[in-house]
Amino acid sequence: MGCQCRSNDELQQLVDEAKKYTSNGTVANYIPALEKANPEDLSVAIYYPDGKGYCAGNVSCKMTLQSISKVLTLALVLMEKGEDHVFSYVGKEPTGDPFNSIAKLETNKPSKPLNPMINAGALTVTHMIEGASVTERFQRILHFIRELTQNPNIGFNEGVARSEYNTADLNRSLSYFLKQHHVINENVEELIELYSKQCAIEMDSQDLARIGCVLAMNGKDLLTGKQIIPGDIARICKTFMVTCGMYNASGEFAINVGIPAKSGVSGGIMGAVPGKCGIGIYGAALDERGNSVAGIKILEMMAKKYSLSMFNL
Repeated sequence: MGCQCRSNDELQQLVDEAKKYTSNGTVANYIPALEKANPEDLSVAIYYPDGKGYCAGNVSCKMTLQSISKVLTLALVLMEKGEDHVFSYVGKEPTGDPFNSIAKLETNKPSKPLNPMINAGALTVTHMIEGASVTERFQRILHFIRELTQNPNIGFNEGVARSEYNTADLNRSLSYFLKQHHVINENVEELIELYSKQCAIEMDSQDLARIGCVLAMNGKDLLTGKQIIPGDIARICKTFMVTCGMYNASGEFAINVGIPAKSGVSGGIMGAVPGKCGIGIYGAALDERGNSVAGIKILEMMAKKYSLSMFNL
């Protein structure tokens, strides 16, 4: 059993095995544009620091980042604003509640979100992105993600962004609650527009694996030699991925897989194996917690086959 993947065929075997599980899930239906996804689409990519990469499955399929974007905007805001500022408005604790819950905001004093991976926390983080307009602020996010992927063609899916904006009443409610308690202080509709576009940034599993690899290597792109994210901030992001990255299945995932990962309701999962590699997965069929059913199965098999759990060290 080797500790590295050596071919696309190796990964294809895992995809073929995991594909049996797609029928156990359903595509996200509360955002109409996501309901059009094919539940049987499944792809995986793994990217190593030396630039080697392998992929299998429907690799040409693109996914929108959805909640995976929460990790990236957190990194950007920490770089711009610093830890003290960011964590005075959003906490560091995991929650057992669903990602879109308002309950903890009402019971916590002060009413700041528990962590940046739930929607209330992510909205608070996105609120901190600087710029004179939604367009300017969104371009900052996009520029950062293009740098992480080394892909200047990364854009966003306008149809998905519009669909999210039009159905974002729960996020509006969270935002108004946050505004009432002085956690945010901007026009709610502008924040929802920016957040909807952020979640609709689109890429394939190979782009996602490349971002995961930058995080895995403490924020450095070893091919270009550039430190894109400071090491301390990359560490914070990976820690949140372990404690909160898989919604309220994060504890179970840490035990079964042991890879810092972040999922999104489009079916994407980004993995960052510390010091080793990045993983990108797309599988649109979700379990009841909002995680890709077949994607989790692939990660379980990869963790075992390549000894990827960070808790094995």
